[in-house]
Amino acid sequence: MTPQQPGKLLILSVSAGNGHVRAAQALAATAQLHWPGWQCVHIDAMAHVAAGFRKVYTDWYIKLVNRAPDVWSYLHGKADATPHSAASQRLRRGIERLSARELLRQIARERPDAIVCTHFLPAELLARERQRARLAASLWLQVTDYDLHNMWIVPGMAGYFAANEEVAFRMRARGLPAARIHVTGIPVMPAFDVATAEREAAVRSLGLDTARGVVLMVSGGAGVGDLPSMARRVLALPGQDFQLIAVAGRNAEAHAQLQALAAQHGGRLLPIGFTTEMDRLMTAADLVVTKPGGLTVSECMALGRPMLLTSPIPGQEEHNAIHLLEEGAAWLTDDAIGLDYKIARLMADTPRLRAMAERSRALGRPGAARAVLTQVIEGAGR
Repeated sequence: MTPQQPGKLLILSVSAGNGHVRAAQALAATAQLHWPGWQCVHIDAMAHVAAGFRKVYTDWYIKLVNRAPDVWSYLHGKADATPHSAASQRLRRGIERLSARELLRQIARERPDAIVCTHFLPAELLARERQRARLAASLWLQVTDYDLHNMWIVPGMAGYFAANEEVAFRMRARGLPAARIHVTGIPVMPAFDVATAEREAAVRSLGLDTARGVVLMVSGGAGVGDLPSMARRVLALPGQDFQLIAVAGRNAEAHAQLQALAAQHGGRLLPIGFTTEMDRLMTAADLVVTKPGGLTVSECMALGRPMLLTSPIPGQEEHNAIHLLEEGAAWLTDDAIGLDYKIARLMADTPRLRAMAERSRALGRPGAARAVLTQVIEGAGR
């Protein structure tokens, strides 16, 4: 096969959190846009594993990071320090193989020419299949945070995609072959791959006032409160006249509370439920308040948006936050008082927001998905 001869691309994600799935969706959308001759299939690995394993891997993870972050922090660090050859790791991989037999059968039925994994679980499973000559497709791994955990060190990939130069450095330091490491960024949807972000047009399209500042609030978290209470406090800050967009997602109760609050604040609050137009909301924002998930911060950087980060999950989100703080693209808060103070201070300091926005844009890699797929499709042709 050559790059000019279309093939079949399989993208594998894991729905433990949204970031791995969103990266896969970004790759699929970009493939359809720029390589229309290639057949592209996106599979969530959790849809093809044993029910008990799926519950532990997804529901248990979400509950743990939300209710017992200290326990998650310990487990995250312990796993990072445990060699792949350890008995506990071999046991884990054995359980995963037993639980994922249907997933492996489904992949075999797809008969792909190339596979990109946005999570280490399917990469580990398929690396073993390749070792046993049961998989012919080229196999690639996309890291979806600005840090590198030991679980992402999966030998035998055709290539590894790093979020930035530091992640690539860590890959090399942990023994992955330098020639197979590509610094591409983290894939974001094609809508974020724009040359300029036209704030005024986006603000106007949302029915907001282009002459007033806009804060986009997309999540709450431990310490800072739920989204409606955050919005209520921020709107009550003295001397502030900015507008607030609050995205409740699929949380219908939070959306209803935000709608009731909006009625009390004369057009200053725009409540949003589930949306597929986050690019437009971010474009309209002068400041984005969010947890530092790898995909969300990558979208912000692609559009050059400054961030106020809240309540990072121990481990990967903490490292994402550190990266953005070091680079001057974000501030961080982990409690409600700090949130209120920092929003008020940033929204009153236009030069500082502008400088943070410039740093954010400098870090952004809006073309990451195209860079990844160029490597994968060219690799499939060799």
